[in-house]
Amino acid sequence: MSSLLIQNARIASEDSDDLTPSDVLVENGTIARMEQGIEAAEGVRVIDAANRILMPAMFDTHIHMREPGQEAKETIKSGTEAAINGGVTGVVLMPNTAPAIDSAAMVRTIYDIAGRDARIPVYTSGCITKGREGKELAGIDGMLSLGVKMLTDDGDAVPNMSLLKHAMEYAAEFDCFFASHCEVLELSGPRALNEGVVSHRLGIPGTPACSEEICMDRDIRLAHATGARLHIQHVSSRIGMETIRWWKQMGAKVTAEVSPHHLLFNEEDIGDYDTHYKMNPPLRTVEDNAALLEGLKEGVFDIIATDHAPHTPFEKSQDFVTAPNGITGLETAVISLYHHYIKNNEFGWGLLLNRYSAEPRRMMGLDPVPVIEGGKADFLLFNPDGQTTFTADYMQSKSQNTPFLDKTLDGSIDLVVLGDEVLLDRA
Repeated sequence: MSSLLIQNARIASEDSDDLTPSDVLVENGTIARMEQGIEAAEGVRVIDAANRILMPAMFDTHIHMREPGQEAKETIKSGTEAAINGGVTGVVLMPNTAPAIDSAAMVRTIYDIAGRDARIPVYTSGCITKGREGKELAGIDGMLSLGVKMLTDDGDAVPNMSLLKHAMEYAAEFDCFFASHCEVLELSGPRALNEGVVSHRLGIPGTPACSEEICMDRDIRLAHATGARLHIQHVSSRIGMETIRWWKQMGAKVTAEVSPHHLLFNEEDIGDYDTHYKMNPPLRTVEDNAALLEGLKEGVFDIIATDHAPHTPFEKSQDFVTAPNGITGLETAVISLYHHYIKNNEFGWGLLLNRYSAEPRRMMGLDPVPVIEGGKADFLLFNPDGQTTFTADYMQSKSQNTPFLDKTLDGSIDLVVLGDEVLLDRA
């Protein structure tokens, strides 16, 4: 990329909801100057960003790319292009591929594919147990030696508490942490939807919130006892949120995430068996939505993560119990959170950038990417006056299993820059 001058932008940061007017000059992948009234030199591309917002690009720590094993749903190439389309310039993959990412050899395979096919940094988590079967420990040493920071059997909880405790004791001294998908299988039933009014109306056995909450408390207790760092994934209920708050007050080394879909949707959205709203943990109640939003504002939730989970149209067209859990989220997160919350003054850009850009990077041992003079160019340009229709043609993911399919939301992502490359250009 030759030099790029973005004029009349408003700069957003994690430190404040206020927007600072400035021009931004990018040279050789670095933000060379930031001030108002920069004049363009010959050969410099100029973008008039009047009324638009320049902000750090996002980072998502909970992504399912499906490669290897289920490339019809998503590949690392298509998934990272979807990330770029959503203003995300770094992702952490979950290890529930086929075969699972449970050894140094599998980690190398993922990084080889990413090095060939991805235009953004790709990190991977590693399994706690071999094959995610919950029976014996995975090759933790080898994975950590290749830089893996997160250990998880995401998609399932580790059922054997003694084995999980042993893993935590073993790895507590290393620079890594555990991430828990919290669920008691004996309580989950078919994993179709929340146990409550809607499940009774639809005639489908539901998964009670206590299935998640009991396992959450168990895993935090084990981590606290062993001194391990623990991250709780995709919290869906008020009591789950309050459990995390209590353990933080007790001094446990625990962080937690909330997904956009658990903030935005609830069991009533399922309607007449719409599988676009089927996920695990399931959508719960309106009251849970409100509690999760307050937990995000208060800082009980450290990060936002999408749990991007692509599935083919054929799979999602099956009956509600048979259809797989999960929705895509990489391309819709920033715009949907703007449309529903920031635009309506529920929270500001500072909170979003803290929870979906800076803190996820810090959790992975990486530095945030603020838009500052002398910093690396790693940003997106957002147009609050624009609109985005999430058609199949617009979306870059191989799968479009999202409640936002063919819907129009306010806001658009017009530009994504990483280093000396313009990754997305609608400016």
